[in-house]
Amino acid sequence: MATTAQTGSPQPDSSHPDGTHEVPPHAPAPVSAPKTPTKTPQPGQISRLGIAAVVVTVVLWASAFVGIRAVGPSFSPGSLTLGRLAIAAVVLGLVVLPQLLKNGNLPRGREWWPILAYGVMWFGGYNVALNAAEHLLDAGTAALLINVNPILVAIMAGLILKEGFPRWLIIGSLVAFGGVAVIALGSGQRSTADVTGVLLCLLAAALAAVSVIVQKPVLRKFPAAQATWFGIMVGAVCCLPFSGQLVAELQAAPLPATLGLVYLGVFPTAIAFTTWAYALSLIDAGRLAATTYLVPGTTILISWLVLGEIPTVWGLVGGAICLVGVGLTRRRSR
Repeated sequence: MATTAQTGSPQPDSSHPDGTHEVPPHAPAPVSAPKTPTKTPQPGQISRLGIAAVVVTVVLWASAFVGIRAVGPSFSPGSLTLGRLAIAAVVLGLVVLPQLLKNGNLPRGREWWPILAYGVMWFGGYNVALNAAEHLLDAGTAALLINVNPILVAIMAGLILKEGFPRWLIIGSLVAFGGVAVIALGSGQRSTADVTGVLLCLLAAALAAVSVIVQKPVLRKFPAAQATWFGIMVGAVCCLPFSGQLVAELQAAPLPATLGLVYLGVFPTAIAFTTWAYALSLIDAGRLAATTYLVPGTTILISWLVLGEIPTVWGLVGGAICLVGVGLTRRRSR
């Protein structure tokens, strides 16, 4: 080949008339340097870590329904909320506080307003309302009413966050909502359509939906763990009036109920709300909210394994419909 020049022997034909020399053939060419492929996610593509965050959120939030049912006789709605938030604040604070002390990345001025909003509405109001509703309604009715939330999020995300109204998101949401309705039909042996309980569930769903929309812009400025911890602290402060009740109920509660409260604070609250916030920072609010249609079906499976409650045919069919509906929300219109 023409490039087999001996080392150290200058090539006379490589010189230009002005005395300059070409780069020897064996020298590394600048264009061939470092090939370090960087993966740039395509529009709408979700990383594996994002998918894992969604799965963790769904499973842990589903387990919360089982946990609340287990500790409900020992803790009233307000004290249960305060206990969960206090435990979550300590656990998540162990992760967040060192970062804040190092970086000093605290919200300033108007940045606090949306944090205060979702802290009061979601971590405070939503949890108290849901806990109170579950004392009045059977699980199926409560699950059906709470799952109005994803539809509300999709509508508000389209109007406020300008995410639009993708055809498959709407179709999939309606299919998944139908699955939740099927689950509700077969849950429990009674249906106590108590007006107060219904209103509390609808209030909880509305508070959660608004909170998702409010939280989304905050996640552009703060990491998921920090945004979650700020909200938890705000919610805990709002629930301080229940502190006396919590102390009294803790003294009377059996050990399993206390351990259940700890579980609710660490897993469905500290961890699941953080993984939710992380997923929300990556995914459109409407599409992410649709994944919560999987919570009722997952709850049925967990209660089957933990409490020995055998799922009904309605529950299994409804869960399958929810899976199909959530799958449809992931499709893209062409």
